[in-house]
This record gives sequence, structure tokens and C-alpha cells, in this order.
Amino acid sequence: MYYYCALCDNKRKSEVHTMKFSSKAQKCGLSPMRKFHPYAVEAEAAGKKIYHLNIGQPDIETPPQYFEAVRNFEQPVLEYAPSPGLPVLINAIQKYYDNLDMHFEKNEILITTGGSEALQIAFNCILDDGDEVLIPEPFYPNYNTMVNTCGAKIHPIHTTPEEGYHYASRAKVEAEINEHTRAIVCTNPGNPTGTVLTPEEMRMMVDIAKEHNLFIIGDEAYREFIYAGEPLQSMGQFDDAADNVIVIDTVSKRFSACGARIGCLITRNKELLSQAMKFCQARLSVATLDQIAAAALYDVGPEYFAAVREEYKRRRDTVVAKLKEIPGVICKCPRGAFYLMAALPIDDTDKFQRWLLTDFDDNGDTVMFAPGAPFYGTPGKGMNEIRIAYILKQKDLERAMDLLAKGIAAYNSRPGK
Repeated sequence: MYYYCALCDNKRKSEVHTMKFSSKAQKCGLSPMRKFHPYAVEAEAAGKKIYHLNIGQPDIETPPQYFEAVRNFEQPVLEYAPSPGLPVLINAIQKYYDNLDMHFEKNEILITTGGSEALQIAFNCILDDGDEVLIPEPFYPNYNTMVNTCGAKIHPIHTTPEEGYHYASRAKVEAEINEHTRAIVCTNPGNPTGTVLTPEEMRMMVDIAKEHNLFIIGDEAYREFIYAGEPLQSMGQFDDAADNVIVIDTVSKRFSACGARIGCLITRNKELLSQAMKFCQARLSVATLDQIAAAALYDVGPEYFAAVREEYKRRRDTVVAKLKEIPGVICKCPRGAFYLMAALPIDDTDKFQRWLLTDFDDNGDTVMFAPGAPFYGTPGKGMNEIRIAYILKQKDLERAMDLLAKGIAAYNSRPGK
């Protein structure tokens, strides 16, 4: 026979409410690119059409080689891949870098589940509680989660919209280095700013890392997307910094294959490779079929990249020209990637974005972007900024920019504002 005890039941309820969660997890925030999804769902349910500029999901078609490789897969068992990656993909990546006059040995390339896992593994290998990573702000917000879960924190290198978010200054970078600094991250070309380092600036950043005994992580997901005819560059080209350089790469943006989730970590630092292998083995392996299909993408010829670059350049020029027509907007023309940051004549772009989804439309249309504050490590910065991903077709981009202009005018003329 069982007896009910109110005192015990209340105690159990109290215990449920006091479950402990990791302080590292609690330091992490939601993605600014995705946080407005519930509002977007409601807006679309109400009949609004949304022009999405908030997420860097290209609309460029994935090369057919990927799907052909999937269709031609005939192994009777879908086995685990080796923890470092399938040789067919490693060979393809090695050849890609050889064509850029950068040679890596096969055992210096580790295949990962997207560039995100490559970054997380790199941070796990080099960061301890209390360590710091120098990253120019505004930066890719998911860096926060990756660094925070290692017990470390981001130490921002400050930039401004007025200077085009330029950060590659020896004085500016070295002023932020302290006894806790373990690494510098250069997203090149940049997300969210579209900034591109010159060869001289890359050399300088690597020299700073060497002189201060720091790792320098080149997050190079957008390497192909540069618009002034510059040669393709990588931190991996500096052979004299073998122990310092970590290259992060991925097929996601290069081949418009974000859903493939195939990336890689590349370094000549043997001890780092040894430490990284522990994490590669702990997660067993990267998806076998996606690796095989991703390897086929590296057969795509230069004409593919030339066409894609030209398309994105047109889109960039459209967005920049439209933004310059809006009174009070500050925006420098980005040189790479397919993003830009802009300062708006708005006090809080987070509130503005919510209002665009809940209270605004123009003939049933509205627009989404990513509010700027979560791209910053400095509290209070970026409140009036937004990130735009110019991943829509030309006509849609023009309409989206017109909606942004109309939205700014309507928002700033609200009664009682």
C-alpha cells in the first residue's frame, strides 16, 4: 500500500525546479540569424511574403557532381568512415590546395562535420578556462558559443562602420594582446562584414602571431568570393608559421552545399593534429556518403567559380547602391563574401526587425535581416547595425532593399516615437 505525502511531493517539485545547468551553456545565446523564426512563421501564416536576408543560405545551385556521386554509390553497407576522413576526400582537398601553390600532407588534413566542427575542435585543443581569443568585431556570433563552451572568452578587436570594419593594424591588434591571449581568428573574407585582408595584411597578422607565440586561425569558408580580381589567398601559404597556423575550410559556401556538412581542419602543427585526433575519434567519423559526394565537388572547374563570383558581385553592387540611397545609412562596399554590415538611422535594430514582422508590410511584403548587436563582443555596440546576406536573385534584392527603405521611414514616423 502507498501513501501520499504532500511534504515529499512538494520537495520533489522543488528539486525539479532547481536542476543545475552548465554555466558555459548559459553564457551562450541564440543565433541572431534564426531567433526571429517564430515571428516569421506567424507573419507568413498571416499571409505576408518575407524577403529573407538574414541567413547565408545561397540560392546558387549545388553542382550536379554532388548528386551524381550519391546516385552512383553502390556499396552494400554504409560503413563508418575513418576518423580523419575518407582518403578520396582528403586527396581532393590536397589537390585543391596544391593548385593554389600550398602543399599539405594528407595527414595534415582532418575532415570534419562542416567548418563549425573544425572550429570547435580547434578551440577545444587550444583553450582552457580563462583564456582569450582575439577576434575582430563584428564577428560570426557562433564563435561565442564555440569559445564559451571551452571556458574561454572572446576579446574583441574594435572596428567601426565608418572605417569599413578594417582591423588589420599592428598597433590595433597588439594593443589587445595580454597574458590570457591564446589565438587570433581572421575570418577572411569576412562574415559578417565582407572585409578582405590584403597579402601584406595577412603577412602582418601571421607575424604578430609568431612574435607573440599565438595560434592564428584562418576561417576561410568564403575564399572564392572576392570581387576585385585578387588571387586566392590562405593563411596556409605561410610555411614559416607551421606551428601557428590553423586553416578552417568547408564545402558549404564554395560549392553552395551547406547541407552536406563537410569541412576540414588543416595544420602543419603535429602536436595540434595529435590533440585534434582525440576529438575526431570521440565523434567516430563524419558521414560517409556526404564525404564521397563532397569529393566529387572538387572536380568543378574554374568556370563555375567565375560565374558565381560575377553573380554575387552584381548582387553586392545592387545592395550597396540601394543602401546609399537611404538617408542616414552608413555602408562601405565590401570586397568579399556575400554579406555586409550597415548602420541604420534606427536606435535598436532588434526591435525594428520584430516590428517589421509584426506591424509592417508593403502590399503584403516585408523583409528580414540579422540585427547587429549579437555580432559584437562589446556590450552596447551594434545596436543600430544590421547584417545583410545578399543571397537572393537580383529582382528580389531590389524589392527587399525598397522594403527596408520603406520600413525605416515608417518606423521612424510612428506616432509617439
